[in-house]
Formats: sequence, C-alpha cells, structure tokens
Amino acid sequence: MKNQFFIAIAFFGCLACASAADYRAGAAEVVITPPRGIPMAGYYYVRLNEGTHDDLHAKAIVIEGDGGKVALVALDLVGIPRHFVEEARLQIEKETGISGSRVMISATHSHTGRALGGRLKGVDASTEKLAQGYYRTLPGKIAESVRLANSRLATAKISEGVGHESGVSFIRRYFMTDGTVVWNPGKLNPKIVRPTGQIDPDIGIVSLQSSAGKPLATYVNFANHQDTMGGTQFSADYAYTLAKDLTDAKGSGMVTLFTIGCAGNINHIDVSRSGPQKGPEESARIGTILAGDVLKTWPHLREVSPGPIQERSQIVPLPLAPYAPEDVPKARDVVAAYGKPNSRPFYDQVYAFKVLELEERKHKPLEAEVQVIALGRDLAWVGLPGEIFVELGKTIKLASPFRQTIIAELANGSLGYIPDRKAYPQGAYEPISARMAAGGGEKLVDTASTMLIDLFSTAK
Repeated sequence: MKNQFFIAIAFFGCLACASAADYRAGAAEVVITPPRGIPMAGYYYVRLNEGTHDDLHAKAIVIEGDGGKVALVALDLVGIPRHFVEEARLQIEKETGISGSRVMISATHSHTGRALGGRLKGVDASTEKLAQGYYRTLPGKIAESVRLANSRLATAKISEGVGHESGVSFIRRYFMTDGTVVWNPGKLNPKIVRPTGQIDPDIGIVSLQSSAGKPLATYVNFANHQDTMGGTQFSADYAYTLAKDLTDAKGSGMVTLFTIGCAGNINHIDVSRSGPQKGPEESARIGTILAGDVLKTWPHLREVSPGPIQERSQIVPLPLAPYAPEDVPKARDVVAAYGKPNSRPFYDQVYAFKVLELEERKHKPLEAEVQVIALGRDLAWVGLPGEIFVELGKTIKLASPFRQTIIAELANGSLGYIPDRKAYPQGAYEPISARMAAGGGEKLVDTASTMLIDLFSTAK
C-alpha cells in the first residue's frame, strides 16, 4: 500500500512538472506602412514611393515557459539599424516586462519597403521631414506588436520541421571563363562556368497551435533575397503571398512570420533560362511555391518537447575593412552625385558609401550582436546582424546540436554584407561593399556555434 502511495505521488508530481513546463504563446501583427512619397529601400539611387501594393507589418510571437518569456519579431523592411532595435527593446521591456535582451528583431529584407539606412540623400526638405517623422513612430509600432502578442498568451503546442525547396533560389556569384568571379552575370551568359557555391534549400518551419488545435502562428525561414517585386509600391514581396496562401489554408486568425535565412549571396535569378524574373507575378510565384512547401511539410512537423527557454547574446567586435586615405575625397565626390540612377559607375558608388561610413567610425571596430534563443533541446534560433553568406549559415547549422536551428539574418542590426573568407580575394559586389575585414563572418560562426553548444548542454 505504501509503495502504491509513493508511486501515485511520483506520478502526479511528474504531471505537475510537465504542466509547469508547458508553453504558452501569442502572436500579433501591426501595420507599419509608411506614408506615400517616402524614399524606398534597396538601391544606390532615390526611389520615391508611389503607393502600396500590400501593407508592411511588424509581426511578433511571444513564447512563455520554464525560463520566462521571449519574443521574435519580423519587420517587412530591408534592414533594421541598431538604434531602432535598442529603442524598441526599451519600449517592449517597459510595456510588457519582457527583457529587451530576450527580444529578437529582424528584417525580412524586402527591397520594396522603407529605407532606414544611411543613404537618405538627394531628397528635398519636405521628403526628409516625412521620413524622419516615420522614423520616430517605428520603435513604438514594433513594441505594440509585442505588447499585443503578449496580451494573447494561451497554452500552445509548438511543433517544428524542415521543408525543402531548391527551385526558386540561386547562388548569384559565378566563376567566369576568364577566371574572374562576377555578381549577377546575366541570363544565358556563355562565359559562365559555374556558381561559386550551393544554396541552402531548407525551409525552417515552426507551428504554434492552441490547446484546441487552432493555428496561432507559423514561423517560416528561407534563404533567398527579397528583391522580386520591384517598382515603386510598398510590398512585403514574396513573404506577402506566402502569408496570404497560408492564411487561406489555415484560417484568418493565424499570423505568418517570415524571416530571411543566410542569403547574402543568394537571389531568385535563374541564369540558365531566358525571360524576365521581376514584378508581382514573380513575387507571387515564389511565395506560392514556398507556401506549398510549408503545407506539404505540415503533417510531418514534430512537437517541441517541454524544456527551458534560454537566451544568450554576445557583442562581437569586428575589424573594419581596409581603405586608403586618398580614397576619402574620391568617395565624397561620388556621393555628392548621389540621387540619380547611374550617376557614377555602380561599384564606385558601392565603394564610396563604404569608405565614408568607415571614415566616420574613426577606426572603431564594428559591433555585431550574436543572439541565440532556444526551447529545450529541440529548437534554436540564431540572430545575426547582416546579409550573411550562405556558407557561414550552413556551417552554424552543422555545428548546432539542436534538432533544428533556424538562422535569421539582419537581426538586431544591419551591418551590410558579411561574406565568408574565401569571397574576399574573389571580389565583386558583396566583398566590395562589406564594411568588415575578411574573417569577420567566421568570428560570428564561432561565437554562434559556441553559444548553441553551451545552451544545449545546460538544457534540462
């Protein structure tokens, strides 16, 4: 009888422990579409907005469990500079009690979003005022998305899986017959030998469902540039169609949060076939294919076991790319002509903006936040603050002991391109643009890998 008593106590005690470790989750989205006429993102000339194809959003997921709360936020923007992240985190902490250090804020890299970087030049005073007004409202809207998600917390089942898609993304750097490496060499170019690497076909999927089985949110991650829409209308690009199609399939109450994987050297252009690949049709095509991949993977998602929610972040100093003192006055001359397409040769513009930004730093290293959020031993997110070459991302995934590791680039800051070491002597656009010296990307890989291993070892 005594043994039965202790068995019963142990049984109900285990149930209580499991219940205490269960997850709760909430999701929300807030419109962040700027006013008409504001400068748009993604290129080395001014594009003033002329309307909206689909609204831009701040989308947030809050997860609570053993270890407290964390928040994941995705913005339909080309990038999110560090000072916006810091201000938004302060507001989030004030309004929700969630520590700012436990919030990952990333940009989807939509080139048809608002420009937030340092190239707001060549516009008149009224446009400048319009842009600055929008800047002031953005951190509050990011915080509002997290506040709403936090207010909707409910018991949730979290599941994860990996889909695969190899037909819509392509390495955009190619070895050529003359021995050089060329970025975006053109369709059907007979001088192409082969791409310099291989894509990452993985589609990271996380599903959050209520205790009754209702979809609350779906987190989708894929490594492909969001530059298919084009034009001068605001749009979330292919992430818009992805979300729309998943909503049609799963119900209007579900929030789809898309983040971009390590796609610094990947885009949608298939050089092996002719024909245009730009515009709403191409954007919708890619979004629809990805939505189909997610739905195809859905029955095979695996539940994330209850476990501690952990977060860790580290600021990594990265050495600056070298440049010569005589490059500075040349760069100022190039930038003075900024505002019109083809005002100077493209690579001259790219290098000029880089030189002036580095000159402003007065030899102070770049500071990159590497952040990891983990649920037990099954699922981890890594946030990296730049456009990361796919080789670096795949190395982190291979080093991670978690069942699934999702990497969100352009998270918690925007440091531009982060190539791997071998790309620097190859040259072309991304290394010319990169603000950090060779080896910076590998430092981020080492830091992220160490943090993943440490968090896995401490998970109960």
